[in-house]
Amino acid sequence: MAERDQAVQRIPGILRDTGWTVVLVGEEQSGKLAQVTAGLRREPDPSGSGKLITSGFSYWGLESTVAWAHACNDLYYPVMRESIGSFSRRLRAVADRLPAGPLHYVSLGPGTGQKDQALLRYLDRQGRTGYYIPVDVSAEMLRLGQREALEHLHVPPADVLPVQLDFSLPANLDRLSTLVRRVVGDEPVVYSLLGNTLANFDSDTPLLTLLAEKLLRPQDRFLLEVASTAGQDEQAARAAAQEYENSPRFREFVTSALMQYTDLQIDLNSLTCEGLVEDDRALLVRVVYRNRTGGTLELTLPDRSTVLFPDQDTIRLYLSRKYTRAGLAKMLVDARVSKAGETHEVGHTAFDRPAFGLALLLLQGGEAVPGPATGPNPFRD
Repeated sequence: MAERDQAVQRIPGILRDTGWTVVLVGEEQSGKLAQVTAGLRREPDPSGSGKLITSGFSYWGLESTVAWAHACNDLYYPVMRESIGSFSRRLRAVADRLPAGPLHYVSLGPGTGQKDQALLRYLDRQGRTGYYIPVDVSAEMLRLGQREALEHLHVPPADVLPVQLDFSLPANLDRLSTLVRRVVGDEPVVYSLLGNTLANFDSDTPLLTLLAEKLLRPQDRFLLEVASTAGQDEQAARAAAQEYENSPRFREFVTSALMQYTDLQIDLNSLTCEGLVEDDRALLVRVVYRNRTGGTLELTLPDRSTVLFPDQDTIRLYLSRKYTRAGLAKMLVDARVSKAGETHEVGHTAFDRPAFGLALLLLQGGEAVPGPATGPNPFRD
């Protein structure tokens, strides 16, 4: 035990040399391949509701990480570029509602790290930076995000604790909560789920409920960023899907997981972005790969087993949403969280296109209650 403690104490000194990253691995990684395989073994379904690669695995691995970084800089993928470029400004609109004093930051899915850098820079300028704990299912995404987030900042290496963990699982959140509380004690934490990541999950409301229940104490806050829509009709749904369809880099990203987990010969013309109206709560965008060869293909999976991929069968590669005012409000009520601050921003739209935007919400535990919004209302035509 003493030798192990001595080794751990040497880590901060080692990390002062550039090029090293220490990651805490919070779960057995071999089990993740079984989850991928199970998703690809689902029954044939031409509607796009059968075979799938679930959210976290779209970013899992080196190829997917590199492809995502490229997609975020694609001129034809403005929704992500604008989200990153405007984040610092939108953050300032809610930052005065953050808890006072030293503040620890736990980033759930840090992505490219640029948004994390904006928050860490804000805290650094005020001398309030505590521990920085980025959490992601992908070790490669953690390394990418951490490098960008900490560039030009004064965060000691010993105060950075990357955690490789699937935060959508209850048992993993129990472990993460225990880790965070042992590290920070009773000091406040701000958690974040940015980049409309919540919308990538089938069970978005249950996930937000789970995160609030497992992680949030009265002194903590949760920074949630989601995409929004004023339109709620078929035309708006088609426009939402087109945002993804127009980006070559996004198409490369979304098929990178399929290339990694199967031996399928990718045909980008077989990729379809479908826009749907999800009741009155959101516009749903589903990206599917459809077998258009006219025959049945045989796919080899990560465990070397095979599965048939019939003609017109589909594999869902990506899921996203743009939330309506009513849908977002109901989700907060159902998740038993309330708004401590918020800002809404409408993106650039043509006169004949629906108004899409971004909402940045600072949440706390407790029932949701109405409050004044900061900035323009993206839910208004």
